[in-house]
Amino acid sequence: MANLIHHPLCAFSRSIRLALAECGVEAELTEERPWEWRPGFLEVNPAGTLPVLIADDRGSIAGAYAISEYLGDTADERENRGFQPFPGDPVARAEARRLVDWFHQKFYAEVTDYLVVEKIFRRFGPQSSSPNMEAMRAGHDNLRYHLTYVGHLTETRSWLAGDAMSFADLAAAAHLSALDYLGEVPWEEFEAAKNWYALVKSRPSFRPLLQDRVAGFTPAGIYADLDF
Repeated sequence: MANLIHHPLCAFSRSIRLALAECGVEAELTEERPWEWRPGFLEVNPAGTLPVLIADDRGSIAGAYAISEYLGDTADERENRGFQPFPGDPVARAEARRLVDWFHQKFYAEVTDYLVVEKIFRRFGPQSSSPNMEAMRAGHDNLRYHLTYVGHLTETRSWLAGDAMSFADLAAAAHLSALDYLGEVPWEEFEAAKNWYALVKSRPSFRPLLQDRVAGFTPAGIYADLDF
């Protein structure tokens, strides 16, 4: 069985947990605190970042994007190919990859880093400190822009990248779910984005994420509610 090194509120890890479940790939979970820069973990991934997939006897694969591509490339090896991280023709696959970059790079830099990292990782890091309130205000402002964009995409497409669910949906939902755990998403202001998120949240692959708990942080009341 594969092993996924992750952190419960790491959005990149969450996207891969969702992708593994959608692909029907079983994996044990090993929690890692990346801010500790543990020598044993650095031997596995010198970059010190999450997630890392130990794929049986094939060694380790580091990073959400690399793992998602691996899952797509090895689809033919699975009895039931099922979910395709990057489905469709070359243009459709390119659009899914563009949106994965949007959420794993732009959304992370403008929202997740300002809210989740400030509230969680900064607290437990080697130089523990209180959240930067100016950064958090910027994150809240940026989140509204991104939720508007998600709404725009869902009003013209079945899923974010097109007619089929892709890794783009999982990447976006992973970041939003981490924020939702902390009660940071103003869903009532963005109905289109909320309706799309409800579809992803109701999938069986999402259930383990809704059971996550982080010491010192109680999830928001609507976090595990499918009828939020």
